[in-house]
Amino acid sequence: MFYSMYAYLSNLPRLHVLGFAILAYVIYYLIQVVKRPIIACADGPFKQYLIKKVPTLENKYWPTFWCVESRAQTVLASLLRSKTLPRMNYRREILSLKDGGEVALDWMEEGCDKQTAPCIIILPGLTGESQAEYIKCLVLAAQEAGMRVVVFNNRGLGGIELKTPRLYCAANCEDLCEVIQHVRRTLPARCKLGATGISMGGLILGNYLARKSDEARSILSAAKIISVPWDVHKGCASIEKPVLNSLLGRHLAGSLCRTLQNHLDTYRDIYQDSDIDIQRILRCKTIKEFDELFTAKQFGYAHVNDYYTDATLHNKLDHISVPLLCLSAADDPFQPLEAIPIKAANQCTHVAIVITARGGHIGFLEGWWPSTKDQYMGRLFTEYFSKALFDEDGEFEHTANKMHEHFLAKQIVALEARLAVPPLLLEKPTEHLEHKMKLI
Repeated sequence: MFYSMYAYLSNLPRLHVLGFAILAYVIYYLIQVVKRPIIACADGPFKQYLIKKVPTLENKYWPTFWCVESRAQTVLASLLRSKTLPRMNYRREILSLKDGGEVALDWMEEGCDKQTAPCIIILPGLTGESQAEYIKCLVLAAQEAGMRVVVFNNRGLGGIELKTPRLYCAANCEDLCEVIQHVRRTLPARCKLGATGISMGGLILGNYLARKSDEARSILSAAKIISVPWDVHKGCASIEKPVLNSLLGRHLAGSLCRTLQNHLDTYRDIYQDSDIDIQRILRCKTIKEFDELFTAKQFGYAHVNDYYTDATLHNKLDHISVPLLCLSAADDPFQPLEAIPIKAANQCTHVAIVITARGGHIGFLEGWWPSTKDQYMGRLFTEYFSKALFDEDGEFEHTANKMHEHFLAKQIVALEARLAVPPLLLEKPTEHLEHKMKLI
């Protein structure tokens, strides 16, 4: 029977074989690729609001038909955006920080009402800055929706010289605290403020939202993170897998080395007699190797794993009290699906994780020929922030208040559970929870 089938298939005209192959791929695409995104969020006000107000979440995500593989989405999205999106003409502001460092804030306010238009702070990825292609994608989307944007370039990036030896890391949100407070003071009081972090920028923003929960809620109305490596340990292991993932990892490690190389004069003398070997660091081939030899040591961690544990977000969701929408792809090469905290999000009042079946890392291309203007990532970005920040009917503010009531109730239950522990096992209640008790 098998011989007869082989003989039959061998004698088929080539066009027929091609037709069968295309048909098989179409069936595979429709069944395995095109799917409605998963929304991991506790049943309650936030999830109900998103389903009602953000139509993209109810529709299936149709990845570019001929580009569904995760690494292909990641690379092609970067190439297409870099070739087609124009250079942005920002208004640059240099912000001096408390320790003497400087960061560049790039403002885009064209086409918006400067007295009433809301503002979104955008945090780029690992070595990204305001002209990065995925940043320009979001800036253009916000501009079309009538919102202003300010891009926060980390120390040493965006063409700014280092004034202090310190660079930046995923676990440290001190610079972001100063930037958010400065932007809030700069804007008119009636303008609402949001924030978005992409990849490592999402880690910095997420850590700020978790560690500075009350402060963040008093300043930010809404937040969003895109393609964040939820568990940095697993994300780092994933990006080092051979062969294609490791090539992406080597590219990013090279970008880190070039950032350090740009400020070599600053570091050569400072670390001349220390255990930080700059020349060895410049030869790093992986992100983890760079973090082990430089980032962890510069920020006072005993080991790179301590740094990664401190930066990781998946176990901090319960501390976030700002409505946070997250976009992740199940096939992100920087973050395996099993590391996305779906179970934790399903118990969280303020965090909703949207998980698409495909999309890669900051890819999310769609359509027969991906449009650079109307993309899934940008469309979800504008739908969410337009509703949350303009909030013409006041429904988002009402929803946020209800969410916070649930958040405080959970905090009280957690504190009561701690107080029920026998005295010998009881730790002193945290200042954060005691503050919540006073609020109630």
